[in-house]
Amino acid sequence: MAEDARYRRIAADIQRRIAGGEWAPGQDLPSRAELAAELGVNPQTVRLAYVHLRRLGVLAGEERRAVYVAHPPAMRTLTDADAVWPFSSETTDTRPRPATEELAARLGVDVGATLRHETVECLDPGGRSAMLVSSWWRGRRQPHVSFTAELGCVELAEEQAHALGLLVDTLAFRVVRTRFDHDGRPLETADLILPMDRWLIRLAPSV
Repeated sequence: MAEDARYRRIAADIQRRIAGGEWAPGQDLPSRAELAAELGVNPQTVRLAYVHLRRLGVLAGEERRAVYVAHPPAMRTLTDADAVWPFSSETTDTRPRPATEELAARLGVDVGATLRHETVECLDPGGRSAMLVSSWWRGRRQPHVSFTAELGCVELAEEQAHALGLLVDTLAFRVVRTRFDHDGRPLETADLILPMDRWLIRLAPSV
């Protein structure tokens, strides 16, 4: 097995054991040597897994010292699905996409039409991923005058789970936001993916 796949597999196993209650927030994990002996791998592989999990915010602690289970990130409340994110963010994908049946219905375009696209990872003040926003639109991006927001749930796909530091198939909130022009025509639609362990949703009713 390739080294990258090996340490990611170990990282995923550690996350499962944390989720199962084997290690609680604030509790030290075994040393690299101890866990390597338990798993029958090189300590360097465990080190890479620990580094990966620290980057995701699952573990905390300094290099060459004990690492421990990080405390859950602060809860935030989403009240405005169209508000500008107040902290830093990173654009992770800008590849154009063909319109699926769902996106075509949301934007009023033909299935298969080429859509502009971007996925933005919104980071909290500590640099951890707080939310993913994937947006789609046709042609040039235009200012909007109104929007709608619909709340649901979705199981995280592999890329989403990796970005958010969660397990694949974890349930997350999904807010579908669609922006409209003066005439009520859809200009842009987006999926806001919010981990349930980091967000409360309190959307105001439409007036």
